[in-house]
Formats: sequence, C-alpha cells, structure tokens
Amino acid sequence: MAGMTFDESTLQESLRRAGLRVTAPRLAVLTAIQGEGRHRDAEAIADAARKRLGTLSTQAVYDNLHLLEAAGLVRRIQPAGHSARYEARVGDNHHHIVCRQCGFTADVDCAIGSAPCLEPSADHGFIVQEAEVLFWGLCPQCQQDSQKTQP
Repeated sequence: MAGMTFDESTLQESLRRAGLRVTAPRLAVLTAIQGEGRHRDAEAIADAARKRLGTLSTQAVYDNLHLLEAAGLVRRIQPAGHSARYEARVGDNHHHIVCRQCGFTADVDCAIGSAPCLEPSADHGFIVQEAEVLFWGLCPQCQQDSQKTQP
C-alpha cells in the first residue's frame, strides 16, 4: 500500500473485499488515514473526516478505526507517551522512528532480511510472526529549532 494513491472507488472496493459495508463515516475515516507517511492520531482523523462529512461523533470515529484495524485495512501503533496513531501501510513488517520532541513519526523499512526482520535470541517456543521496532530521536525540524535556541 505504501506509495499508492487511492481514489474513492478503490477505497470502497477495499472495504467490500474486507467484508465491510461502505458507509460515509467509514469511507471518511479511511480516506483521512490514506497517504504515504501519514501517522495520524484519532483527533486528526476525526477532524479530517468531519471536514468531509460535516459532522461525525468521536465514538463513530473510534468505532470505525477499530473496525478498520480488525479488518486489516489500517495499522495502529502507539509509541510510549504518545496517543495511538493509525496508518494505511499494512501487510509488511516495517518499523517507525519517532521524534522525542514533537512526536513526528516516519516509516522505516526493515533493515535486513524478510519479515520478521529480527530474530529473537530465544523464541520460548513461539512462532515469531512480527517484530516491532521503534526508533527514537529528533526530527530535522526539532534539531534545527534546538540549534536556534542554544546560546
């Protein structure tokens, strides 16, 4: 899904393939999540969906986010100390890098090998299906801002 542009008919078809009815709120929420590199929280998704529909309850946004996640159409990530974020890039085992200062989040492809990218030193009998790695640092804008404030 990364790097692809979605029109409304493509999103409607994605919903149908996932066994979901196409509704205006569901389509508005899914549209708000689309786009490469977007990692939006529920508030930003709700704002974008409301701009499209005019009105939408916060509960409806959360209900649709949970449904879309369960259907495998969106991925939820929750960096420590930050609200959950949702993205349309699903079906691969990519990772994320988060700015400690502003919270900007970007995708990071697997460094080596195929999913699950990392082999645990001990699997304790598990069949490893996914590795979740979160990198932390300062984004370029925050680096620039911190240099400006230093004497």
